[in-house]
Amino acid sequence: MDSVISRRLAGLYDKGQAAVLCMVVEESGSTPRSTGSSMLVFPGGAIEGTVGGGVTEHRVIEKALELLKKGTGSLVYRETLSATEAALEGAACGGSMGIYLEVVGRRRELVIFGGGHVGRAIARLGDMTGFAVTVWDEREEFANPEHIPWGKTLCCSLEELPGRMPVFHGDTYAVIVTRGHALDADVVKLLEGREAAYMGMIGSRRKIAFVRERLLGQGVSPEFLDGIFQPVGLPIGAETPEEIAVSVMAEIVAAARGADVQALRNAGQ
Repeated sequence: MDSVISRRLAGLYDKGQAAVLCMVVEESGSTPRSTGSSMLVFPGGAIEGTVGGGVTEHRVIEKALELLKKGTGSLVYRETLSATEAALEGAACGGSMGIYLEVVGRRRELVIFGGGHVGRAIARLGDMTGFAVTVWDEREEFANPEHIPWGKTLCCSLEELPGRMPVFHGDTYAVIVTRGHALDADVVKLLEGREAAYMGMIGSRRKIAFVRERLLGQGVSPEFLDGIFQPVGLPIGAETPEEIAVSVMAEIVAAARGADVQALRNAGQ
């Protein structure tokens, strides 16, 4: 990897911006670039560096844009060049290449709705486990950097929230732990249709039933509600805010790492 790509990578992580790193990891025969050659693909298709140009690079860029649309992930793209394609790529004869692609720059995002005791504890543990944390609460005494110094805080009315909260994507994890049943329901309704890797809501089974009935009556789809983890967190018998935060972040990390979350939930029952 050359120094230009390295510097651009560092800048992406500093700013929390996403791109796809594409690196030649396999080569056999005559290929336009050697192992270690790298390229960054940005949203919209702009690039920095090259993995060889021509038809192969075009296909790699297409794969990279697909990954960016998902928001996360990695893959190895392999291609064998025919003699004709090799000539177009600038190689003397056919060869094969393997190119590793990975979404980089953007951290996993944890968006917490509610800055009370539980939300604060989840924010702290989320920051410790490497998530970019955002906490919303309509109460200024809860949504401020002094109360929650781990990440960003948003203090605004529910009506203003859609225009101020982070853009959701395939690596967003949302937790709903507001001050009351009705506000939880309002937040859930606000999130319908937004892309996320995980959504969870705190509450007893009675509260969850209340929220579900309220939202179904307002036209929220049952399929969306069924996709929300309720009650949020792995069933470890947690009681204190800190213990609840452990159960919630354990479940979120499991989801982020591709574990069977439902099996983990069932094991604790």
